Amino acid sequence: MSRKPFRRPVAWCCILAFSLINARAQTDPLPSWNDTGPKKAIIAFVGKVTKNGTPDFVPIDERIATFDNDGTLWVEQPMYVQLAFVLDRVRQLAPAHPGWATTQPFEGVLDGNVKAVAATGEKGLMQLVAATHSGMTVEQFQKTVTDWLATARHPRFKHPYDECIYQPMLELLSYLRTNGFKTYIVSGGGIEFMRPWTKEAYGVPPEQVVGSSIKTKFILVDGKPDLLRLSEINFIDDKEGKPIAINQFIGRRPIAAFGNSDGDQPMLEWTASGSGPRLLLLVHHTDAEREYSYDRESSFGKLDKALDEANARGWVVVDMKKDWNRIFRFDK
Repeated sequence: MSRKPFRRPVAWCCILAFSLINARAQTDPLPSWNDTGPKKAIIAFVGKVTKNGTPDFVPIDERIATFDNDGTLWVEQPMYVQLAFVLDRVRQLAPAHPGWATTQPFEGVLDGNVKAVAATGEKGLMQLVAATHSGMTVEQFQKTVTDWLATARHPRFKHPYDECIYQPMLELLSYLRTNGFKTYIVSGGGIEFMRPWTKEAYGVPPEQVVGSSIKTKFILVDGKPDLLRLSEINFIDDKEGKPIAINQFIGRRPIAAFGNSDGDQPMLEWTASGSGPRLLLLVHHTDAEREYSYDRESSFGKLDKALDEANARGWVVVDMKKDWNRIFRFDK
């Protein structure tokens, strides 16, 4: 018996099913989020603050949302991306600094001795940053970052670091901007390290990036004005530094703040203390199979006291394994 009469109905069913899926993707602003509590809380909050004529309506110029970067917008394991950049820079510059081979923390970097580097603590890290981030103009440093990102790959995912970005958070950034929010990055990472690529990666322009910085000096090179990066820390945009930086560089208290670690806790607390509707959200890394699973004991992105406070105060906590159906854009 010929099956030809049945082919057309089957084809039409497939087309209809595909159309329904495609229509849902177009109408759902957060398709990589499962229909669980966090997604519902986000949509409810946005609906509340954008509904004109209601007590909870927030004018567009007050719709400020701040995002941590490491572990909130992109991967921070097995180490912060900027730290991977620092280590690569030490190896690249080492031939011009023979003394590094016998001086910590440089010796540890060159020998691959992570414990020796860690033993030097914050002082050692500052030495590494000073040696690899200074002595050049701002434009030269930004080119160095851009060139590194073009070739560096994440050790586990084998993708460029600026592709190891969380697809659900990209959708959230876009959803907020569509609803009149101005989105800022407020990160402990270096401001000049982030600014060259955040526009393309997140849709966040450089003037909406707040981060740690080193001091710069105005100079003249062949009569041309320029800015030279010095080997001295200017400001650390982490923990209590985040609210200070937001006040200094943004000038408005956010109505929504997003983080993933204890370093973001003061930013969320300061956001929560304002009047009117507030959205506070922590990304909890619980998916060892698709990404990483870590929290209270992690060396990078430790989430301990902030998690307790989130549970006590009713902040939104995203369980990556349960609440996201997709992690990265390159996921199948």
